[in-house]
Amino acid sequence: MASNPDKFPTEDKPIVTMDEKQRHSHDHSSDPEAATTGDQWRHGVDAAHEKRVLRKLDIHLLPFVSLLYLLSFLDRSNIGNARVAGLANDLQLVGLQYNIAAAVFFILYCASEIPSNIALKLLRPSVWIPSIMVAWGIVMTLMSLVKSFEGLVVARIFLGLTEGGLFPGVTFYLSMWYKRSEQSRRVAIFFSAATVAGAFGGILAFGIEKLDGTAGLNGWAWIFLIEGLVTVVIAFIAYWYMYDYPSTAKFLTADEREFVVERLKRDSTDLATHYDKKFVFQALTDWKCWLQVCVYIGVLIPVYAFSLFIPTIINELGYSAANAQLLSTPPYVAGCFFTVLIGIMSDNMKLRGPFVVLCASVAIAGYAILYATPAGHPGTAYAGTVIAACGVFPSIAVVLAWAGGSAGGDVKRGTAIAMTIGIANLGGICSSFIYRTQDAPAFHIGHGTVIGSLLLSIVSSCIAMFTYHRLNKQKEEQCRREGIDHSHAPRFREMGDASPLFRYTI
Repeated sequence: MASNPDKFPTEDKPIVTMDEKQRHSHDHSSDPEAATTGDQWRHGVDAAHEKRVLRKLDIHLLPFVSLLYLLSFLDRSNIGNARVAGLANDLQLVGLQYNIAAAVFFILYCASEIPSNIALKLLRPSVWIPSIMVAWGIVMTLMSLVKSFEGLVVARIFLGLTEGGLFPGVTFYLSMWYKRSEQSRRVAIFFSAATVAGAFGGILAFGIEKLDGTAGLNGWAWIFLIEGLVTVVIAFIAYWYMYDYPSTAKFLTADEREFVVERLKRDSTDLATHYDKKFVFQALTDWKCWLQVCVYIGVLIPVYAFSLFIPTIINELGYSAANAQLLSTPPYVAGCFFTVLIGIMSDNMKLRGPFVVLCASVAIAGYAILYATPAGHPGTAYAGTVIAACGVFPSIAVVLAWAGGSAGGDVKRGTAIAMTIGIANLGGICSSFIYRTQDAPAFHIGHGTVIGSLLLSIVSSCIAMFTYHRLNKQKEEQCRREGIDHSHAPRFREMGDASPLFRYTI
């Protein structure tokens, strides 16, 4: 086997700084996340071949996992459409009862995420992910039969428990197929399914609502029933359609499987991939992982508030219930477009933090318009919802790619992703209570709370960028001083991102 011409630097070729790497783009060996820029990668495999393999991965992985998340987001957020369709009136919900029903979803949803990602690592993705889908699809279907506030609360609790593992699971799953520098756009495409679900959910609810009274079910009950049954059907297909790992992917040739596995090892500087509880504790005791939780919760509170209340907010602007369902679509379409665009730009520039700050700032502008627009100007306020969507949704994918790319080793990365998503999802409880009926139509408390959470994300991102830049400089200096190169990787195999060979993404 020929030696790798793109190996890590040795003593007579020191690790270069970020500025030097930008001046000499042909030498990216010190950056394990750097994409291939030369004509050769290894074994005579050129960059064109690498692109073909990546395209093959994208075609076989992304459409299906995006569909799974579309169903997940549709099933968790359709309670907002159901409320406008008459759920609150039919179940005689008063006061904060709707808010409580929305909030209880997040309790077990958050608690189940870290155990779910550990189970995903111990079992096969093609078994675990479809199984939890079947479970939440059944719960969603049975929600069509609820007759009281108490029944709705119980159903929402179990929906959160069963849905909890999908989003962190698929995010972790994608990190086992793609290099860190390639993950943001893939997570963006995957998460854009949430915006599609929001757009599609409004149109779907508008149509399904017309079944009101059919077979003795209310229109909102048909929303739950149809969307739940579709989830169950797709889940059974997933048992046969999902692929587990690159090393066993049947759609790749033997040489392509070896190529994908090898490039992932190189990207992770050959860090540990086996399960050991110490890797879980590495994540739980790493303050940088908790910092990523702060970044994520700052953008997640607005996302959940948006999905749960946007039909209500638009309805309170003076539009009819039916028109509010339809008008909830354009903000999601705009959010979808910018989610994919920002994800691609983030990967191309190999930057995360600056894009989080940018997106959060755009969202603040949108919510400031909503906050400041007086009654009687629905068009201006509606424009604020579109601008807000263009900021909050794109930030999610970038933050998750950042969190996953900042943790070294499979198990620590999976735990860090589950921590970030699971703990930050407790913000969904906050989201459920900030838009109160008595605050309509201005909703100053809700919009103000969202702006505050976005500022938290901006501040946390700035701290993370400063910290990662400083640590990268320290590691580069250590490698120069001690002559550490990729041949020493086995020594640091179980150190995770503390390895001197690991580089954080800014």
